[in-house]
Amino acid sequence: MPALVKEKVRDIPDFPKPGIIFKDISTVIKDPEAFKHVIDFFVDKLKDKQVDYIAGIESRGFLFAGPIAYNLGAGVIIIRKPGKLPAETVSVTYDLEYGTDTIEIHKDAIEEGKRVVIMDDLLATGGTASAACKLVEKVGGKIVAIGFMIDLTFLNGKSKLPEDVEVITMVEY
Repeated sequence: MPALVKEKVRDIPDFPKPGIIFKDISTVIKDPEAFKHVIDFFVDKLKDKQVDYIAGIESRGFLFAGPIAYNLGAGVIIIRKPGKLPAETVSVTYDLEYGTDTIEIHKDAIEEGKRVVIMDDLLATGGTASAACKLVEKVGGKIVAIGFMIDLTFLNGKSKLPEDVEVITMVEY
């Protein structure tokens, strides 16, 4: 199953800047069989974790959060860049290679103690996922797992994530 998905990921050289090889997942999600394999993989890994919510990180995390949540009978929480959520928010600012970024969640998104899985398409340096973990905890959620379709292991992003939370990845580079 992961082999089919891995062969569908397209490399785009020098995007978004020279020297970067971008892992394009659009070729995975447009293929019905490959996309189904991704969703089924995560549903299988999460089915016994009594998940209340899948929190998708903007924007490609949304693509996985919805169908996974549907299959688990869970709700979907969205984590977005500033100014995109209409109700009162909580935010976390985090460091990037060249500067900072911020993500937000609705203040009332998660009831105290609810079990949350955070989903995104790709784990690189871990900054965004780490900030998402802080957001979920700030609003009362208990993180039971963090899922990524792709892990760029050479960037060691897992080292920024909570040690006591399971990290589930489908494909590694």
